[in-house]
Amino acid sequence: MKFVTCGFLAVTLWVVGMPSLAQETIIIEAGTMLDGKGQAVRDVQIVVQGEKILRVEPHGKGAFTYDLRRLTVVPGWIDVHDHIVWHFGPNERAEDKSETTWQAAFAEASNAWLTLRAGFTTIQSVGSPRDKDLRAAINNGTLPGPRILTSLEPIVDPQLTPDQLREVVRTRKKEGADLIKVFASKSIREGGVRTFSDEQLRAVCGEATAQGLRTLVHAYREAVRAAADAGCTEVEHGDYASADDLRDLAEHGTFFDPQVGLVIHNYLDNKAKFLGIGNYTEDGFAKMQEVLPVMQQLFKAALATKGLKIVFGTDAVAGAHGRNAEEFIDRVHAGEDPMDAMVSANSRAAESLRMENEIGSIAPGMQADIIAIDGDPRTDITAVRRVVFVMKNGKVYRNDAGMKADGSVSNGVLSLANSLFDRVATLGSQYPK
Repeated sequence: MKFVTCGFLAVTLWVVGMPSLAQETIIIEAGTMLDGKGQAVRDVQIVVQGEKILRVEPHGKGAFTYDLRRLTVVPGWIDVHDHIVWHFGPNERAEDKSETTWQAAFAEASNAWLTLRAGFTTIQSVGSPRDKDLRAAINNGTLPGPRILTSLEPIVDPQLTPDQLREVVRTRKKEGADLIKVFASKSIREGGVRTFSDEQLRAVCGEATAQGLRTLVHAYREAVRAAADAGCTEVEHGDYASADDLRDLAEHGTFFDPQVGLVIHNYLDNKAKFLGIGNYTEDGFAKMQEVLPVMQQLFKAALATKGLKIVFGTDAVAGAHGRNAEEFIDRVHAGEDPMDAMVSANSRAAESLRMENEIGSIAPGMQADIIAIDGDPRTDITAVRRVVFVMKNGKVYRNDAGMKADGSVSNGVLSLANSLFDRVATLGSQYPK
């Protein structure tokens, strides 16, 4: 069985690692295209060369590569808050001390594949040094997955002095972090009380800015305003923030990522797999249940705050990978305009990552991150569950029709790759030691 496992992995990696036609020209025929900035256009061709979008032009009469005219074409989605390496072990728990390195690697690769197939071509993973190896494997073509930006280990110790915090920021940069994450509040399972002072937050966010890094702050209650006042880039969660706190975020231009449903519903649905680990106690689960209506009320208040830059993040943990798009449905049901929900995961999210000139919209010169949905999310937000085409950096990773417009198999080995990785996703961490 061990031989089968290793052999299966070798074949899988071989398929993904095959050389691609870097400068192949691909023409996508789109009936409806959402450009990622809030505009919808009809009957266009998207011309892709190599990894980039060469041009977007009116529908022509010539040959094309992919016929997506019955679908809605949008830029690949961006999830600004993910925990891509979190998974359930062979014991079906969120913590399994007997799990082998191979089992963990399979599960993490599965998470990445499921997330990419769901239409998320870029994620910001904030919470583990293990992200670094997965990021490298995806970047060098060993594994398929979304583009990963990582904070590596977050800053959580409120006992650190401002000077010590500045040193941690410099260390994270040397380790290869794309951004800095800091916990200004405890977990909502512990009441979300504030832990970092104004001076500490200024030290972290100020040093990160000096080092050319962004900051993402886990904050509830009064810590929300403190993070904005400290010049931090983005605030996560924000539950129990006041209307004045939200206005302060808007005035400072701080990006805001409130979650509405997926993360808590996922925890509650998988309670048995988390219960008893760390702060996943009965009391902690009760607090998560209590916060669900608070999250919706906060989101409505955020939508009503003029100038507030709301971005899309799911806080996806074990059990939620590949279901990230459910958060769109929760947000729209809570009152967000469907087109704005798309923008929050496209150009606005890209702006929060300082990558607005690379990803998040369909336009000449942008990375060819393009997905297609069976349905129109503007009129039926549940269409986000029906992603049927995924291109990242000009390479097609999903095409459920399995064929190009000319009848040939897309990318030569796409169907084989899909079947192999679907099997990895199904088996996950079930391989024997």
